Amino acid sequence: MTRSTRPALALFRASAITVALGIGLGAAWAAEPNFPITSKQRSTAQQVAQAGVPLSELADNAPDVYTVKSGDTLWDISRMYLKSPWRWPELWGMNLEQIRNPHLIFPGQILSLVKANGRATLQVGQVGPDGTVRLSPRVRSSDLNKDGIPPIPLHLIEPFLNEAVIFESNQLASAPRVVSTQEGRVLLSRGDLAYVRGDVGNNRNFRVFREPRPLKDPTTGEVLGYEAFYLGTTEFTRKGSSNTGEIVPDTFTVTSIRQEIRVGDKLAPVPPREIVNYIPRAPQNAIAGQIASVYGDSVNAGQNQIVTLNKGSLDGLENGHVLALWRDGVRIRDTTDEDRTRIKLPDERHGYLFVFRVFNRMSYALIVSVREPVTIGDRFTQP
Repeated sequence: MTRSTRPALALFRASAITVALGIGLGAAWAAEPNFPITSKQRSTAQQVAQAGVPLSELADNAPDVYTVKSGDTLWDISRMYLKSPWRWPELWGMNLEQIRNPHLIFPGQILSLVKANGRATLQVGQVGPDGTVRLSPRVRSSDLNKDGIPPIPLHLIEPFLNEAVIFESNQLASAPRVVSTQEGRVLLSRGDLAYVRGDVGNNRNFRVFREPRPLKDPTTGEVLGYEAFYLGTTEFTRKGSSNTGEIVPDTFTVTSIRQEIRVGDKLAPVPPREIVNYIPRAPQNAIAGQIASVYGDSVNAGQNQIVTLNKGSLDGLENGHVLALWRDGVRIRDTTDEDRTRIKLPDERHGYLFVFRVFNRMSYALIVSVREPVTIGDRFTQP
């Protein structure tokens, strides 16, 4: 492929989409954000730019032409063209010298699959009057929140970025607590007053949690963290006192609600906003672990549900890591053997996880694809 025929955008670059998501009220995007690309990823991209992808790596029935639609995700598009959609660096690499931030594709763009010499490339262009796809040299930058295609369905994980919390210890045991409610109400809703005892320091905005539950390692039984159930937010309204010899609690106003707040619920300061960069990729080192819990009250989990993992940043996990889900092979009797020997069938990979929030010893992950229900104790590894 000559320089003149290289596309300005390609699915292989599209697979390098990185998402900057402001936690809290949101963060404004710059026109051309400077997202991190590792030297290893760039090296892979440069190789692909020269050679393309082997035809054996293409998914069955990969379309020759596809028009990007609103609602598509990077994962959807990668899965449409590749057998292993997490291998995004192998789907990025065209025109590196002209594209400073290869991270955006948009609805309406046309992807054209080009096969030559046992290799495949995916180019972006437009349909000409004769019906052929013409490659476009244009470079387009825009606000991803308005137009760009995200790597995964962000609406599935966005609430968890601020609400799902794993504490290293049961630190909420000594946290400020709701001791009474406005007019003696059993449950509080948005705009109601809550009376709180405890040291609130100089903070004004707090999240409210129900008593956390311990999360244990499925194999060892060791407590790895405490998951607190998010209820809503409150704002400091008025300071209490004890100058008169009587204890007067602080007054808070409920500012948002996910579930009704009641006496005994705990307060924790709202953390500073942070920017999370997602680059879908495999862990650099081997890793293996288990599903520690399913978020919520479910016993099993399916596609687009959230699970907790018994590994975290101390084990090398990072935001954006893609992991393979494994189902243990069942044990059966060999009916073809006179002794009916007991055997174990091979373990089978049956899905993928996308890690989106990492704590020291545990992580939250989205099930992006799965064939069978996921349960506590199921294994995961690098893909």
